[in-house]
Amino acid sequence: MPEFEVSRLLDSATVTVRDVHCRGECRHRSAEECSAATHLVFPYRGVYVRHVGSEQSVADANHVLFFNAGQAYQVSHPLQGGDACLSLELAPTILQELAPAELLQPGEAALREQSLRIDARAQALVALLRHGLQRGVLEPLEAEGLLLTLVCRSLGPRTARAPRAARLQGSLVDRVKLLLASDLSRRWTLAEIAAAVGGSPVYLTQVFQQVEGLPLYRYQLRLRLARALDRLVQDDDLSALALELGFSSHSHFAAAFRQAYGRSPSAFKQVLGKSV
Repeated sequence: MPEFEVSRLLDSATVTVRDVHCRGECRHRSAEECSAATHLVFPYRGVYVRHVGSEQSVADANHVLFFNAGQAYQVSHPLQGGDACLSLELAPTILQELAPAELLQPGEAALREQSLRIDARAQALVALLRHGLQRGVLEPLEAEGLLLTLVCRSLGPRTARAPRAARLQGSLVDRVKLLLASDLSRRWTLAEIAAAVGGSPVYLTQVFQQVEGLPLYRYQLRLRLARALDRLVQDDDLSALALELGFSSHSHFAAAFRQAYGRSPSAFKQVLGKSV
């Protein structure tokens, strides 16, 4: 089987959308790669680490990553299971028009940051777009409008929180992200996380909140809900899915899902089902 499976979901003058699945067999850094165009990449399943020089970014469902044209990078998969991402390639003029000036490199359709955190509604848009485009139920004009909304929401001031932590703090937070992604069903205690990554519980709590703008539990909850978005169409037993993802009950899952996405899991499943 190939390492990558790429499906082109949309190709227009405004945006090209690909669904990218990676088997994730490279545990250490891959050979150096370089993208010919700038891509906004939205992971929705699994986790990997993208390395650019001495910097690294954990790619999970709470972030959008920026693969700038001509920028060399490497990828590693510290956890098994591979990953899947929705990749957007915008026309350079469109990206320059949509991105806040402070995020753009001067005079280029390239972004200063390696990644930004996205919110729950952006995650929901990723799921709706992916299912709608895969099943051919979205008109191109509708899909382009939703995709531009997704980009605006991801780059705009509400979600554009660029980490300013020192490198050691960022490295500590990255270790926490990988730990949480390694077992979504586990109900971690703060002491267990601190022991696993090294550091005191108090310091860890403060640094994670500073870097990500979210408490640890809320970050883990969003990872679980993003996995639920990915699984809703093929899983008929939502109670079993809730327990598998670490929720204490179906009602706990449903309440968290509704708060994040504005609909119950069953109602959202019906929306996605219309795309099937």
